[in-house]
Amino acid sequence: MQGGVKMAEAVQKRWLKHYPDEIPHHLEYDEKPLFAYLQEAAKEHPNQIALHFMGKEMTYQDVYESALKLANELRNLGVKKDDRVAIMLPNTPQSVISYYAVLLAGGIVVQTNPLYTERELEHQLKDSGAKILICVDLVHPRVMKVKGNTALEHVIATSIKDYLPFPKNLLYPLVRKRDYPDLKLNIQYNDTMHRFMDLIKRGSSAEIPLDVEPKKDVALLQYTGGTTGLAKGVILTHYNLTVNTQQCKAWNYKVEDGKEAVLAILPFFHVYGMTVVMNLSIMTRAKMIIMPKFDPLDTLKTIDKHKPTLFPGAPTMYIGLLNHPEVEKYDLSSIKACLSGSAALPIEVQQKFEDLTNGKLVEGYGLTEASPVTHSNFIWGKRVTGSIGVPWPDTDAKIVKEDGSEAEIGEIGELVIKGPQVMQGYWNRPDETAEVLKDGWLYTGDMGYMDKEGYFYIVDRKKDMIIAGGFNIYPREIEEVLYEHEAIQEAVAVGVPDEYRGETVKAFIVLKEGKHVTEKELDEYCRKHLAAYKVPRQYEFRDELPKTMVGKVLRRALIEEEKEKQESKKL
Repeated sequence: MQGGVKMAEAVQKRWLKHYPDEIPHHLEYDEKPLFAYLQEAAKEHPNQIALHFMGKEMTYQDVYESALKLANELRNLGVKKDDRVAIMLPNTPQSVISYYAVLLAGGIVVQTNPLYTERELEHQLKDSGAKILICVDLVHPRVMKVKGNTALEHVIATSIKDYLPFPKNLLYPLVRKRDYPDLKLNIQYNDTMHRFMDLIKRGSSAEIPLDVEPKKDVALLQYTGGTTGLAKGVILTHYNLTVNTQQCKAWNYKVEDGKEAVLAILPFFHVYGMTVVMNLSIMTRAKMIIMPKFDPLDTLKTIDKHKPTLFPGAPTMYIGLLNHPEVEKYDLSSIKACLSGSAALPIEVQQKFEDLTNGKLVEGYGLTEASPVTHSNFIWGKRVTGSIGVPWPDTDAKIVKEDGSEAEIGEIGELVIKGPQVMQGYWNRPDETAEVLKDGWLYTGDMGYMDKEGYFYIVDRKKDMIIAGGFNIYPREIEEVLYEHEAIQEAVAVGVPDEYRGETVKAFIVLKEGKHVTEKELDEYCRKHLAAYKVPRQYEFRDELPKTMVGKVLRRALIEEEKEKQESKKL
């Protein structure tokens, strides 16, 4: 009888017949801590280059020793097993060192976006209960404004210049003066405010004995938004993260240990960049070519000079490179494979980029709650245009209808997923966890369908999330900020089509009687309260908004209006 059940499950996984011989249907996963891969790389290949950053290179031994020194100093500052340590850094050597140092100290990493405003940062720090924050020095003013309202006991600040081989007048690339016009640095170092490099210099490189149970012990709290407007901490264990990284390695089966160079532009503070760039690079002993932000010309020059073989990214990156007027001047032929995520990949972009590089560019799908990748088209196998591909090894997926029953082939419903990379739940939110985890299945909130070959397609989002330039943006959060403006009576934020960003944010505004505000004033106001990528790019003032009989704003009607406007412009 048990054998019959397994056969029924196998029949349902119709996508398995498309797997190339090189990709197994089932993997044997390592049950060891995530930091073990860095330990092994440092001990077995100590002199191999791990990081390249603006001309500076560090070996695996360098990175591991630095992480150990910082880990021991974190212990000296009071970090115990399962304590939360927040990291608020751009892609730099410090971000890699800090990530593994927290794990080596037995702590739980809380990745924090360096673009966060005081409001966003305070919520995440309070919710996670982080006792230490490691940040780039240029966000220090924001940190100190909220520190007193959180459980933070220590702050560790670092400069982007700490690991450069020569002095360079660099402003942290993700901080723009227009967003933070009052930015001033006057850091007073003391018993609770520490220099990153001082800790590294005085730290011990002795290994810290830890008893880690990979399937039980939490490695990461990764915050993701929700329709409530408040970000939730996704609980991911060492096992969740090592599993997804091993699945990624199996999918990229032509990747050779110790022989790859990975272009590391995707932010490590986002779970996509963390898994498919940082963790995969460490697991395969690749060289990470780190760039703090995406700039088309800098990226073209970097590819031409340093010859990366892997370039995980978002569609906006590939579009930006293709549209650069000097793209033909640079040699991009070193690139073998690119996994695109965060937004839909236009077919013309895929074709043009593959023609330019002679490599493969495929679309995948994932979400923070799944570490994050669950689906992808085959890099060297059958690809279906417009599809997110098929589930990764040991990952099951189906489409369910409103009543919970499984949808027919081609029928639209909600995508649900089961697999060893799926989260344990939301931090301190049992009710919200129960809403999305049911009988082992993760309910994604994304609407789609499966075709007869087992390929999956996303057609809409059940949630109202906007994806602009690869960033997840939740309308409710923007609306809450707008509602606090004294002149605004009603506000709705929606995603509207944008050729470069995929979507961009547009706000529909109804003003209070007798009140007035300009688009420029609203832009300045929003920039004070929201990360730059969340700020609406368009505003439309209306006398009223479309509503249902019970007064609920018809968001979908506004989105359809915008789509019709876009279509009429094309005619």
